[in-house]
Amino acid sequence: MVDKNTRDNETSENITSFALVMAQVRQLGLENPTLRVAVPVALVVLITLVVIVMCLFVGNLEASNQEHLLATAQAIAAPTLGVQSDTDSLPFVELPTYIVPDTPWENGIPRLADMDTIIPSRPRVDVLTYIVEQGDNIFAIADKFGLRPETILWGNFAVLADDPRYISPGDELNILPVDGVYRQYNIGESLGNIAAQLNTSLEAILEWPGNGLDPYETDPEKPNIADGSWLIVPGGSREIPDWGPPAITRDNPAVAAYYGPGACGAISEGAIGTGTFVWPTTQTGLSGFDWNPPLHNGIDIGGVEGNAIYATDAGVVVYSGESTFGFGLLIVIDHGNGFQSAYAHLSSVGTLCGQSVSQGQIIGGLGNTGNSTGPHLHFEIVQNGAKVSPWWFVAP
Repeated sequence: MVDKNTRDNETSENITSFALVMAQVRQLGLENPTLRVAVPVALVVLITLVVIVMCLFVGNLEASNQEHLLATAQAIAAPTLGVQSDTDSLPFVELPTYIVPDTPWENGIPRLADMDTIIPSRPRVDVLTYIVEQGDNIFAIADKFGLRPETILWGNFAVLADDPRYISPGDELNILPVDGVYRQYNIGESLGNIAAQLNTSLEAILEWPGNGLDPYETDPEKPNIADGSWLIVPGGSREIPDWGPPAITRDNPAVAAYYGPGACGAISEGAIGTGTFVWPTTQTGLSGFDWNPPLHNGIDIGGVEGNAIYATDAGVVVYSGESTFGFGLLIVIDHGNGFQSAYAHLSSVGTLCGQSVSQGQIIGGLGNTGNSTGPHLHFEIVQNGAKVSPWWFVAP
């Protein structure tokens, strides 16, 4: 291998020799012509020498690096002799052979394409038509569609006239998508007035998608709505008449006459109640509907047809017999202290008009008469002319 210092010395000697030659040329008087020829030649020679030196240097450097790399690799590959490893004393453990399970997923879990598209359910915005079936009532129908019973009446005035007792099998009922009123529009009406009449907001009518109105373009005072079109009025309401047994006292027999042939005449005297009340029949469970005014102003107590019906408190019978308003056989007792009690859908009556009864006395039998879908007692309490919850006064 050529030493670097040796190469440098040789280069210096060559340059010195060239300088001596040039000095001799000047002495011979050949300086100027010779220089014109020699300088370019000298430069070429000098550059050539530099290139040769650099090539030798780089080649030697690469060879040196390769020798070092080869030595390092051989040192790594060669075993270490005479050195005791810490792992030599460890016991040899043979690992179990791994067997690929015979499953459909031995090559990985594939991604299966699901060709079904699930479309999320959307809220209903339009009106449905429902055909009343045997045994239906507005409470059951309302529960089936997630609505209030009043909404069934408010959506079907032409069929039910706001009276739940008018429902019958085969009736076609409008089922609104939301609690409220179904209202027919008359030409010239203001939407603001309709909203005020039905106790809701103008925005509720304008923004309901099923009405097809543009809230920003529709003029509430002069809406472009065809005469006779039907509007859904979300959140709307109107008063419903009380169709329950009348608040009959011994002083107003004419009122009782309005409700059917079981009305009694004038009654001047009779027993007075204690102001406390007892459970009116033998069984204690509800069968039908609970207190839910104004549509259901009493409670429906279940039982077997013929079960005893008891007077909830002492008083005088002011109605006893058939009712023309869907309650079948009906008994009304005036307790003489601001309270009346009513017992409907009876199978039989065991009292006469004007008869005084004591608390707990049997007055009739549980039945299924009138507008009824099964044996039960419809029981009401009236206080000072207003229907009140029986639960305030009686308990099983």
